[in-house]
Amino acid sequence: MDTRTALIGIVVENSDSVDKLNSILHDYKKHILGRMGLPHPAKDISIISIAMEAPADTISALSGKLGALPGISTKTIYAKA
Repeated sequence: MDTRTALIGIVVENSDSVDKLNSILHDYKKHILGRMGLPHPAKDISIISIAMEAPADTISALSGKLGALPGISTKTIYAKA
């Protein structure tokens, strides 16, 4: 199965969604290469980046599930290679 390398950028504006967000990320842990989270207290948001290697449909499914959570925005970029 062909895999893609991707980065999902996540902005968390609703802290009530964090438990569900972490649960979803846990479900995809075998595809996640790394995760970095940065709080932005002045705006009361958090910024998370997820680097992953997975089939394109798996990456899209994860991004879609996260983006469907209240107060969560996502954007995915793919490596060309």
